[in-house]
Amino acid sequence: MSAAEHAAGEEGAPSPARSEESAPALARTVEALLFLSADPLSPAELAEATQAGEGAVQTALALLGEEYAPGRRGIQLRELAGGFTLASDPDSEDAARRLFSRPRASTLTPAQAETLAIVAYLQPISRPEITRIRGVSADSASGTLLERGLVEEAGRSQFGAVLYRTTTQFLKLFGLRSLDELPDVAHWDPTPQEQADLRERLLRAGEARAGGGPQPG
Repeated sequence: MSAAEHAAGEEGAPSPARSEESAPALARTVEALLFLSADPLSPAELAEATQAGEGAVQTALALLGEEYAPGRRGIQLRELAGGFTLASDPDSEDAARRLFSRPRASTLTPAQAETLAIVAYLQPISRPEITRIRGVSADSASGTLLERGLVEEAGRSQFGAVLYRTTTQFLKLFGLRSLDELPDVAHWDPTPQEQADLRERLLRAGEARAGGGPQPG
């Protein structure tokens, strides 16, 4: 090997000091990859993904092994099938079984999703108004949304009808911090008058869909 080639090789390889300094950062990246992967990852796969040497990856895995040593956390670093993976502590098995044995929430039907969208954007709103907008009865859909804790009562209208609004559970389900993060479907910021006009247009559209008149709410 020529002196130039030798110099180039030394320049391209990370120095031990630099590898040591970057070990914690590499360990965090490896930790993230193990968390994201459903299957065990080999050191070679981790090295390819992180663009680091296998030796550096082994050092990162050793750091994670200390961090996730049995008895320290609820997660352990385990070596399985020629690779590494993050797994729950066996001591948590009973609690995990109880958690995942609970009935899972079913997905929303189209009618429920449509009703929920109307409440989200026009709240507080009454069930008769929802019926007029949709053109069909909102009793079943709104009742289910109430049972699932996605909407709740929010007083009464001037005509005595119960008003509905979305709940904190609604925000959690859709990953929203507040209603301000709802998608801006029209890409404009309506004034109170524009909101009233929009509500009227929706009501008229619902009546037309129902054949000229609202169904009972």
